[in-house]
Amino acid sequence: MRVLVTGATGFLGNNLCRTLIQQGHQPVAAVRSVSDMRSLDGLAVETVTLDFESASDISVAVESVDAIVHAAAMIHLGWTKLDACRKVNVETTIRIAKIARRKNIRMIFVSSVDALGMASPENIGTEDRLDPPHPPNNYVVTKRESETAFLLEVADGLDGVIVNPGFLIGPHDWKPSSGEMMLLIYNNFIFFVPGGGCSVVDVRDVAAGIVSAIENGQAGQRYILAGENMSYYELWDRMAKAMKCGGPKRKLRDPFAKVIGGVCDLWGKVTGKEAEVNSAMMQMGQIHHYYSSDKAIAELGYKINNVDDAIADAFDWFVANEYVKTK
Repeated sequence: MRVLVTGATGFLGNNLCRTLIQQGHQPVAAVRSVSDMRSLDGLAVETVTLDFESASDISVAVESVDAIVHAAAMIHLGWTKLDACRKVNVETTIRIAKIARRKNIRMIFVSSVDALGMASPENIGTEDRLDPPHPPNNYVVTKRESETAFLLEVADGLDGVIVNPGFLIGPHDWKPSSGEMMLLIYNNFIFFVPGGGCSVVDVRDVAAGIVSAIENGQAGQRYILAGENMSYYELWDRMAKAMKCGGPKRKLRDPFAKVIGGVCDLWGKVTGKEAEVNSAMMQMGQIHHYYSSDKAIAELGYKINNVDDAIADAFDWFVANEYVKTK
Protein backbone atom coordinates (compact mmCIF):
# COMPACT_ATOMS: atom_id res chain seq x y z
CA MET A 1 0.00 0.00 0.00
CA ARG A 2 1.33 3.43 -0.99
CA VAL A 3 0.40 6.10 1.56
CA LEU A 4 0.86 9.84 1.10
CA VAL A 5 1.79 11.40 4.44
CA THR A 6 1.58 15.15 5.02
CA GLY A 7 3.55 16.41 8.00
CA ALA A 8 5.92 13.50 7.38
CA THR A 9 8.94 15.31 8.82
CA GLY A 10 7.13 16.02 12.09
CA PHE A 11 7.13 13.95 15.28
CA LEU A 12 4.08 11.83 14.48
CA GLY A 13 4.68 11.93 10.73
CA ASN A 14 8.17 10.47 10.74
CA ASN A 15 7.17 7.79 13.24
CA LEU A 16 4.22 6.95 10.98
CA CYS A 17 6.58 6.58 8.02
CA ARG A 18 8.73 4.19 10.07
CA THR A 19 5.67 2.13 11.06
CA LEU A 20 4.42 1.96 7.48
CA ILE A 21 7.81 0.65 6.36
CA GLN A 22 7.91 -1.90 9.19
CA GLN A 23 4.50 -3.19 8.11
CA GLY A 24 5.54 -3.55 4.47
CA HIS A 25 3.95 -0.37 3.08
CA GLN A 26 5.46 2.47 1.05
CA PRO A 27 5.23 5.94 2.60
CA VAL A 28 5.27 8.90 0.25
CA ALA A 29 6.25 12.03 2.18
CA ALA A 30 4.57 15.23 1.02
CA VAL A 31 7.06 17.96 1.93
CA ARG A 32 7.58 21.64 1.29
CA SER A 33 10.67 23.06 -0.38
CA VAL A 34 11.81 24.43 3.00
CA SER A 35 11.18 21.22 5.01
CA ASP A 36 13.93 19.93 7.31
CA MET A 37 14.41 16.37 6.06
CA ARG A 38 16.66 15.06 8.86
CA SER A 39 13.87 13.06 10.48
CA LEU A 40 13.55 10.93 7.34
CA ASP A 41 17.27 10.33 6.79
CA GLY A 42 18.04 6.70 6.03
CA LEU A 43 14.40 5.71 5.57
CA ALA A 44 13.04 4.09 2.41
CA VAL A 45 10.61 6.96 1.92
CA GLU A 46 9.63 8.49 -1.39
CA THR A 47 9.25 12.24 -1.29
CA VAL A 48 7.15 14.66 -3.29
CA THR A 49 7.65 18.41 -2.94
CA LEU A 50 4.48 20.42 -3.25
CA ASP A 51 2.77 23.67 -2.44
CA PHE A 52 -0.15 22.85 -0.15
CA GLU A 53 -2.00 25.89 -1.49
CA SER A 54 -1.89 24.42 -4.99
CA ALA A 55 -4.72 22.03 -5.84
CA SER A 56 -2.85 20.95 -8.96
CA ASP A 57 0.27 20.05 -6.92
CA ILE A 58 -1.83 17.98 -4.53
CA SER A 59 -3.70 16.32 -7.37
CA VAL A 60 -0.44 15.19 -8.98
CA ALA A 61 0.95 13.99 -5.62
CA VAL A 62 -1.99 11.65 -4.94
CA GLU A 63 -2.10 10.08 -8.42
CA SER A 64 -0.39 6.83 -7.48
CA VAL A 65 -1.29 6.43 -3.80
CA ASP A 66 -3.80 4.15 -2.13
CA ALA A 67 -4.43 6.31 0.93
CA ILE A 68 -3.67 9.76 2.37
CA VAL A 69 -2.81 10.57 5.98
CA HIS A 70 -3.09 14.30 6.59
CA ALA A 71 -1.00 14.97 9.69
CA ALA A 72 0.38 18.42 8.84
CA ALA A 73 -0.86 21.21 11.11
CA MET A 74 0.00 24.56 12.60
CA ILE A 75 0.08 24.30 16.38
CA HIS A 76 -0.23 27.64 18.12
CA LEU A 77 -1.80 27.84 21.56
CA GLY A 78 -2.74 31.48 21.67
CA TRP A 79 -5.25 34.12 20.64
CA THR A 80 -3.36 35.62 17.70
CA LYS A 81 -2.56 34.14 14.26
CA LEU A 82 -6.09 32.78 13.79
CA ASP A 83 -6.05 33.56 10.07
CA ALA A 84 -2.70 31.79 9.64
CA CYS A 85 -3.96 28.77 11.58
CA ARG A 86 -7.12 28.61 9.46
CA LYS A 87 -5.06 28.81 6.29
CA VAL A 88 -2.94 25.82 7.29
CA ASN A 89 -5.31 23.74 9.39
CA VAL A 90 -8.67 24.29 7.71
CA GLU A 91 -8.10 25.37 4.12
CA THR A 92 -5.42 22.76 3.43
CA THR A 93 -7.58 20.01 4.92
CA ILE A 94 -10.50 21.03 2.70
CA ARG A 95 -8.27 21.21 -0.38
CA ILE A 96 -6.84 17.72 0.16
CA ALA A 97 -10.20 16.21 1.14
CA LYS A 98 -11.93 17.47 -2.00
CA ILE A 99 -9.23 15.96 -4.21
CA ALA A 100 -9.31 12.68 -2.27
CA ARG A 101 -13.10 12.55 -2.68
CA ARG A 102 -12.95 13.17 -6.42
CA LYS A 103 -10.25 10.55 -6.88
CA ASN A 104 -11.90 8.05 -4.51
CA ILE A 105 -8.87 7.75 -2.21
CA ARG A 106 -9.25 6.89 1.48
CA MET A 107 -8.13 9.79 3.69
CA ILE A 108 -7.23 9.78 7.38
CA PHE A 109 -7.40 13.20 9.02
CA VAL A 110 -5.20 13.54 12.11
CA SER A 111 -7.04 15.82 14.49
CA SER A 112 -6.60 16.02 18.28
CA VAL A 113 -8.48 15.15 21.46
CA ASP A 114 -8.60 18.92 21.97
CA ALA A 115 -11.16 19.12 19.15
CA LEU A 116 -13.51 17.01 21.29
CA GLY A 117 -15.49 18.05 24.34
CA MET A 118 -13.74 18.92 27.59
CA ALA A 119 -13.20 16.01 29.93
CA SER A 120 -12.28 15.52 33.59
CA PRO A 121 -11.07 12.75 35.92
CA GLU A 122 -14.70 12.03 36.74
CA ASN A 123 -15.99 12.35 33.16
CA ILE A 124 -13.63 10.70 30.68
CA GLY A 125 -14.05 12.00 27.14
CA THR A 126 -15.27 9.95 24.18
CA GLU A 127 -15.66 10.46 20.44
CA ASP A 128 -19.37 11.24 20.77
CA ARG A 129 -19.13 14.04 23.31
CA LEU A 130 -18.25 17.39 21.73
CA ASP A 131 -19.55 19.70 24.46
CA PRO A 132 -18.49 21.69 26.30
CA PRO A 133 -15.67 22.64 23.93
CA HIS A 134 -12.17 23.51 25.07
CA PRO A 135 -11.25 27.21 25.46
CA PRO A 136 -11.48 28.77 21.98
CA ASN A 137 -7.79 29.33 21.30
CA ASN A 138 -6.56 29.15 17.72
CA TYR A 139 -5.57 25.49 17.78
CA VAL A 140 -8.88 24.29 19.26
CA VAL A 141 -10.99 26.49 16.97
CA THR A 142 -9.22 25.48 13.76
CA LYS A 143 -9.06 21.78 14.60
CA ARG A 144 -12.81 21.83 15.23
CA GLU A 145 -13.44 23.72 12.01
CA SER A 146 -11.22 21.25 10.15
CA GLU A 147 -13.20 18.29 11.47
CA THR A 148 -16.49 19.92 10.49
CA ALA A 149 -15.25 20.63 6.96
CA PHE A 150 -13.80 17.15 6.64
CA LEU A 151 -17.09 15.51 7.67
CA LEU A 152 -18.95 17.62 5.11
CA GLU A 153 -16.71 16.06 2.46
CA VAL A 154 -17.49 12.63 3.93
CA ALA A 155 -21.19 13.42 3.59
CA ASP A 156 -20.52 14.14 -0.09
CA GLY A 157 -18.83 10.79 -0.59
CA LEU A 158 -15.28 11.03 0.79
CA ASP A 159 -13.98 7.78 2.26
CA GLY A 160 -12.63 9.61 5.29
CA VAL A 161 -11.77 8.76 8.89
CA ILE A 162 -10.73 11.05 11.77
CA VAL A 163 -8.21 10.06 14.44
CA ASN A 164 -7.80 12.07 17.65
CA PRO A 165 -4.41 11.45 19.29
CA GLY A 166 -3.60 12.23 22.89
CA PHE A 167 -0.30 13.57 24.24
CA LEU A 168 2.51 11.94 22.25
CA ILE A 169 5.83 10.85 23.71
CA GLY A 170 8.64 8.75 22.28
CA PRO A 171 11.75 8.76 20.07
CA HIS A 172 12.53 10.63 16.84
CA ASP A 173 11.23 13.94 18.19
CA TRP A 174 13.44 16.12 16.03
CA LYS A 175 11.81 19.54 16.58
CA PRO A 176 11.35 18.74 19.52
CA SER A 177 7.60 18.89 20.28
CA SER A 178 6.41 17.06 23.40
CA GLY A 179 10.06 16.33 24.09
CA GLU A 180 10.53 20.03 24.79
CA MET A 181 8.76 19.34 28.09
CA MET A 182 11.32 16.65 28.95
CA LEU A 183 14.23 18.91 28.08
CA LEU A 184 12.74 21.72 30.19
CA ILE A 185 12.55 19.40 33.21
CA TYR A 186 16.05 18.04 32.64
CA ASN A 187 17.76 21.39 32.17
CA ASN A 188 15.93 23.46 34.80
CA PHE A 189 14.78 23.44 38.40
CA ILE A 190 11.00 23.11 38.14
CA PHE A 191 8.94 24.05 41.17
CA PHE A 192 5.43 24.42 39.73
CA VAL A 193 3.76 22.14 37.21
CA PRO A 194 0.46 22.79 35.36
CA GLY A 195 -2.53 21.74 37.43
CA GLY A 196 -4.30 19.68 34.76
CA GLY A 197 -3.47 16.44 33.04
CA CYS A 198 -3.43 14.58 29.75
CA SER A 199 -3.74 11.19 28.13
CA VAL A 200 -0.14 10.14 27.48
CA VAL A 201 0.62 7.71 24.67
CA ASP A 202 3.64 6.28 22.88
CA VAL A 203 3.84 7.98 19.47
CA ARG A 204 4.53 4.54 17.94
CA ASP A 205 1.21 3.24 19.25
CA VAL A 206 -0.58 6.15 17.57
CA ALA A 207 1.30 5.49 14.33
CA ALA A 208 0.20 1.85 14.41
CA GLY A 209 -3.35 2.98 15.18
CA ILE A 210 -3.36 5.22 12.11
CA VAL A 211 -2.24 2.35 9.88
CA SER A 212 -5.06 0.26 11.31
CA ALA A 213 -7.49 3.14 10.69
CA ILE A 214 -6.48 3.07 7.02
CA GLU A 215 -7.22 -0.63 6.87
CA ASN A 216 -10.14 -0.99 9.28
CA GLY A 217 -11.64 2.40 10.15
CA GLN A 218 -15.26 3.12 9.25
CA ALA A 219 -15.83 6.13 7.03
CA GLY A 220 -17.18 9.14 8.89
CA GLN A 221 -16.07 7.88 12.30
CA ARG A 222 -13.70 9.37 14.87
CA TYR A 223 -11.23 7.23 16.79
CA ILE A 224 -9.45 8.46 19.90
CA LEU A 225 -5.84 7.25 19.92
CA ALA A 226 -4.87 8.13 23.47
CA GLY A 227 -3.22 6.27 26.34
CA GLU A 228 -2.78 6.54 30.10
CA ASN A 229 -4.65 9.39 31.76
CA MET A 230 -2.48 11.15 34.33
CA SER A 231 -1.91 14.57 35.87
CA TYR A 232 0.91 16.70 34.53
CA TYR A 233 2.44 16.40 38.00
CA GLU A 234 2.60 12.62 37.66
CA LEU A 235 3.85 12.84 34.08
CA TRP A 236 6.61 15.32 34.91
CA ASP A 237 7.59 13.26 37.97
CA ARG A 238 7.83 10.10 35.88
CA MET A 239 9.87 11.95 33.27
CA ALA A 240 12.22 13.23 35.99
CA LYS A 241 12.72 9.75 37.41
CA ALA A 242 13.48 8.34 33.96
CA MET A 243 16.04 11.10 33.40
CA LYS A 244 17.40 10.88 36.98
CA CYS A 245 16.89 14.57 37.68
CA GLY A 246 14.81 16.64 40.06
CA GLY A 247 11.05 16.63 39.57
CA PRO A 248 8.33 19.22 40.18
CA LYS A 249 7.28 20.25 43.67
CA ARG A 250 3.77 21.70 43.46
CA LYS A 251 0.75 21.83 41.16
CA LEU A 252 -0.10 25.30 39.90
CA ARG A 253 -3.47 26.44 41.22
CA ASP A 254 -6.03 28.02 38.89
CA PRO A 255 -5.91 31.57 40.38
CA PHE A 256 -2.12 31.73 39.97
CA ALA A 257 -2.34 30.31 36.46
CA LYS A 258 -4.81 33.07 35.53
CA VAL A 259 -2.51 35.75 36.93
CA ILE A 260 0.50 34.38 35.06
CA GLY A 261 -1.50 34.13 31.83
CA GLY A 262 -2.82 37.67 32.23
CA VAL A 263 0.63 39.13 32.88
CA CYS A 264 2.06 37.32 29.86
CA ASP A 265 -0.80 38.58 27.66
CA LEU A 266 -0.16 42.13 28.86
CA TRP A 267 3.52 41.77 28.05
CA GLY A 268 2.58 40.53 24.59
CA LYS A 269 0.55 43.67 24.00
CA VAL A 270 3.46 45.84 25.15
CA THR A 271 5.94 44.10 22.84
CA GLY A 272 3.50 43.63 19.97
CA LYS A 273 4.17 39.89 19.87
CA GLU A 274 2.16 37.26 21.70
CA ALA A 275 4.30 35.46 24.26
CA GLU A 276 4.79 31.71 23.94
CA VAL A 277 3.46 31.43 27.50
CA ASN A 278 0.06 33.14 27.40
CA SER A 279 -3.39 32.81 28.93
CA ALA A 280 -4.50 30.30 26.28
CA MET A 281 -1.62 27.99 27.12
CA MET A 282 -2.19 28.43 30.85
CA GLN A 283 -5.89 27.60 30.48
CA MET A 284 -5.11 24.42 28.53
CA GLY A 285 -2.54 23.41 31.13
CA GLN A 286 -5.10 23.55 33.93
CA ILE A 287 -7.54 21.24 32.12
CA HIS A 288 -7.63 17.46 32.50
CA HIS A 289 -7.48 16.12 28.92
CA TYR A 290 -8.59 12.59 29.90
CA TYR A 291 -9.99 10.40 27.13
CA SER A 292 -11.01 6.80 26.45
CA SER A 293 -9.56 4.79 23.57
CA ASP A 294 -12.07 1.94 23.98
CA LYS A 295 -13.62 2.46 20.54
CA ALA A 296 -10.24 2.26 18.79
CA ILE A 297 -9.31 -0.80 20.85
CA ALA A 298 -12.54 -2.54 19.85
CA GLU A 299 -12.69 -1.55 16.16
CA LEU A 300 -9.06 -0.99 15.18
CA GLY A 301 -7.26 -3.42 17.46
CA TYR A 302 -5.48 -0.41 18.94
CA LYS A 303 -2.87 -1.27 21.57
CA ILE A 304 -1.54 0.97 24.34
CA ASN A 305 1.94 0.09 25.52
CA ASN A 306 3.82 1.14 28.64
CA VAL A 307 4.20 4.91 28.92
CA ASP A 308 7.36 4.65 31.02
CA ASP A 309 9.03 2.72 28.20
CA ALA A 310 8.09 5.52 25.78
CA ILE A 311 9.53 8.14 28.16
CA ALA A 312 12.77 6.16 28.55
CA ASP A 313 13.06 5.65 24.78
CA ALA A 314 12.48 9.37 24.21
CA PHE A 315 15.23 10.36 26.63
CA ASP A 316 17.65 7.75 25.27
CA TRP A 317 17.02 9.16 21.79
CA PHE A 318 17.69 12.72 22.95
CA VAL A 319 20.95 11.60 24.56
CA ALA A 320 22.03 9.61 21.48
CA ASN A 321 21.33 12.60 19.24
CA GLU A 322 23.13 15.06 21.52
CA TYR A 323 20.14 17.13 22.57
CA VAL A 324 21.34 16.67 26.16
CA LYS A 325 24.46 15.59 27.96
CA THR A 326 23.77 13.23 30.84
CA LYS A 327 24.59 14.59 34.26
